[in-house]
Amino acid sequence: MDRKVSTRSAARAETERAILSAAEAVFAEHGYRGATTGMIAERAGIPKANLHYYFATKEALYRQVVENIFMIWLDAANSFDDCEDPEEALTHYITTKMDISRQHPMGSKVWANEILHRAPVIQDYLETTLREWTATRIAIIERWVGEGRMDPVDPRTLLYMIWSTTQHYADFIHQIETLNDGKPLSDDQFAIARDNVVRIILSGVGIRARAASSVKAGAAR
Repeated sequence: MDRKVSTRSAARAETERAILSAAEAVFAEHGYRGATTGMIAERAGIPKANLHYYFATKEALYRQVVENIFMIWLDAANSFDDCEDPEEALTHYITTKMDISRQHPMGSKVWANEILHRAPVIQDYLETTLREWTATRIAIIERWVGEGRMDPVDPRTLLYMIWSTTQHYADFIHQIETLNDGKPLSDDQFAIARDNVVRIILSGVGIRARAASSVKAGAAR
């Protein structure tokens, strides 16, 4: 009996992953208004009725997709809490955010489309979860500045710069590929880009030591 329950749970989890993956792609391509649950079910390869068994409404599914990418981004910022060294914390945060853009481009595009349309579905999320999270990161950056561990900088400007630069590699991937002779960035090209982003941002706030060697290591790979 336990084995049957386990098998059903695994099948349910796999179906939910397929739905969310399909939803990411459809919402990224068509936006919230243009997407339909029928389109998502077809992309996931399941009957529409099955989709509604897991997610009663399109909005519930959309909010789950948005929450998933946001939680991935939040996990990337754990380094702010886990280490006292701003160089280590910011390096980890920036590199992880770059990697997320490479691994989850559709989720990032869904988020970007929502914000471009003034967050009609997740405004409450911005005013609570995002605002509270941002306030805690601001406090940490202000402490680092106060301790003289980095140059005086407006924390919001620093965060916005990190977000926009790292997410550019997901949201504007077509432009990047066009300028790369119509080809996706290779792993080596992406590693060099990631290390350069780290070096430029850290240098801009007065953190230079290991950032410079990081780029050389990336270029050598």
